[in-house]
Amino acid sequence: QVHLVESGGGLVQPGGSLRLSCVAAGPTFSNYVMSWYRQAPGKERELVARISSAGTSTDYADSVKGRFTVSRDNAKNTVYLQMNSLKPEDTAAYLCNAGRFYQLDIRGPYWGQGTQVTVSS
Repeated sequence: QVHLVESGGGLVQPGGSLRLSCVAAGPTFSNYVMSWYRQAPGKERELVARISSAGTSTDYADSVKGRFTVSRDNAKNTVYLQMNSLKPEDTAAYLCNAGRFYQLDIRGPYWGQGTQVTVSS
């Protein structure tokens, strides 16, 4: 069992930046593939970024490539999402996810409660 807690969301103007954090409680964080998903009202939950257990591989949704960066610090049991050049269409609840498999069509079983990101002038 992994307990995930996100933080760092908020209101930001278009073009601004935010850094999300997700702290994991539980054993062997370094064994888990970590992902960030987002869900806007009335829309499907979508994968934003994924990072392998060792942090050596990453993948991004096409809509955020070049603007978002996922990273992790296994010593701190934390995964980050640096979001730059934010757009209004990035507005969503962002959720942290943990699982065992890197395949992008597989969702891990553990979820955080989410942190809201609102991009608006």
